[in-house]
Amino acid sequence: MIEVEHLSKVYGTTPAIQDIAFSVAAGEILGFLGPNGAGKTTTMRILAGYLPATTGTARIDGYDVHEQSLAVRQRIGYLPEVPPLYPGMSVEGFLFFVARIKGVPAGDRRKRVNSAIARCNLTEKRQVPIHKLSKGFRQRVGIAQAIIHNPPVIVLDEPTAGLDPRQVIEVRNLIKSLAGHCTIVLSTHILPEVSMTCDRVTIVNRGRVVATDTPDNLMQQLAGGAGYELEVEGNAPLVEPLLSVTPGVRAVATTTLPSGRWLIRVIAAPGTEPGRQIAAVIVNTGLGLHEMRRTRPTLEDVFIELTTEEAAIAAIATGSERPMAVPPSPPLQSDPYPQTPTSQS
Repeated sequence: MIEVEHLSKVYGTTPAIQDIAFSVAAGEILGFLGPNGAGKTTTMRILAGYLPATTGTARIDGYDVHEQSLAVRQRIGYLPEVPPLYPGMSVEGFLFFVARIKGVPAGDRRKRVNSAIARCNLTEKRQVPIHKLSKGFRQRVGIAQAIIHNPPVIVLDEPTAGLDPRQVIEVRNLIKSLAGHCTIVLSTHILPEVSMTCDRVTIVNRGRVVATDTPDNLMQQLAGGAGYELEVEGNAPLVEPLLSVTPGVRAVATTTLPSGRWLIRVIAAPGTEPGRQIAAVIVNTGLGLHEMRRTRPTLEDVFIELTTEEAAIAAIATGSERPMAVPPSPPLQSDPYPQTPTSQS
């Protein structure tokens, strides 16, 4: 539904994005992640036809976003970082205005407006002027204007920015309810939201795509699979060499605790469960084992690994005084989905 190929945008001599490529299947939700300044918003604006690319192509539902901009805008719903609202209008009046300029037939406008208001939980605010709404409610109005014409493609740039936890859950459920009916590209900084909402993830760093896969596959491939944390008493660094050669162990790190004990972190190789062997090594070397617990990689671990320039920073983020020596991860497979484009306005 969406196809992006070799997309680049240069401001003067400064590249914002370089050779961006990804695709999104019909009905799929793609999480578009990256640190500040990585090029997420630039990419979203190009997809929406708001900004021209310097080189490369992007197609939505088969239409080129540059050459066939009007057709693309009719087929996409776009929520930018700052919702495009008219503060002097009421919520209902604004949505009727948007429905008209987006080409919704006159006989269908009331139905579409009522549907958008209900889906975004704006019923109690429909007659309230937009300038009197909280930031969270203004964000909901922005989402309502993006979906009012039932576009096959929706592009959402930070859709939960400024929302309280309850509102975040409501918006997340709304986005998930659109899956299968719309193709969605979701840009966000909230990593748990991606894990709970998105079918696939594309991570960008410094203007380039560094990974594209399902959240589960990324966590397995890049964060090394499951692991273990052990709290022990004794000379833990002496046991590191033994644990490092234990079958199924990928990496080991030790950290001192305020209590004087040691925390040993072990990353297991994907598809292995070396917990019993690890415990046996600890006991056989005479260390006192106070606690052993399973750990699993998170999308945050993957994000840090792919977007941090220095391995030492990742080591600090995990709390390890002695950085883990981790062998290179296998290269990610290329995107398995050859896909086609969709639209918004």
